[in-house]
Amino acid sequence: MSQVDIEQYKIKQEPFYQVQDKEVELYEAAYKQRLPVMVKGPTGCGKSRFIEHMAWKLGKPLITVACNEDMTASDLVGRYLLDANGTRWLDGPLTVAARLGAICYLDEIVEARQDTTVVIHPLTDHRRTLPLDKKGELIEAHPDFQLVISYNPGYQSLMKDLKQSTKQRFVGMDFDYPAESVETEILAKETGLDSDIAGKLVQIGVTARNLKGHGLDEGISTRLLVYAACLIKDGVNAQDACKMALVRPITDDADIRSTLDHAIDQIFG
Repeated sequence: MSQVDIEQYKIKQEPFYQVQDKEVELYEAAYKQRLPVMVKGPTGCGKSRFIEHMAWKLGKPLITVACNEDMTASDLVGRYLLDANGTRWLDGPLTVAARLGAICYLDEIVEARQDTTVVIHPLTDHRRTLPLDKKGELIEAHPDFQLVISYNPGYQSLMKDLKQSTKQRFVGMDFDYPAESVETEILAKETGLDSDIAGKLVQIGVTARNLKGHGLDEGISTRLLVYAACLIKDGVNAQDACKMALVRPITDDADIRSTLDHAIDQIFG
């Protein structure tokens, strides 16, 4: 692979990420040893942004795969394709990352079928290899290659969880929604919104998160708070922006909507 191929996967501008604890130094230590990393936390709490930030900080290419239940092993490793000249092999994203020495980020890994995730096993132990059975090739991962997976433990079930044989191949890092002061700072820096209004948005987020398990499957994410902040910054009425970005996406339950709408009116009224 040429240098041009590598450069297209590099992040050109620093993604904003607000450090909360020791996560940066811990990730750097894991990368130094090329250990596979598992990041766990609720939807929209900053897991993907953190990995993007670390790839930028380390100067490494990043290849992200959004996992889904229809994803096959071939989608990850590659397949033969028909074209005018016959058949040709096309590497999948995992194979490209292993060849280039990129960080391969499998987002929401539990959404993929368990028979698909087994293909990552040889890359996560001392072998650091990827067998391409259909092609009859065994790839030895580039020295810079690292595998990172993420998932939301809140959605675990007997049918949707990682096998222990997969989990115990990774070091783990827990993520959660930031503390209120930190989340307020994130909104203000990310969107340029006044910190007082950003603080009010965070109050709404906290209110919704307290309803998790009491009518809500998941609280309002930091991502949705950023959406609301962007709307407000662009001149949308704060209450309308909050109802549009924070309430309507997360629930269709009339009582929960009414509760959250009332909280918004109280905070911004």
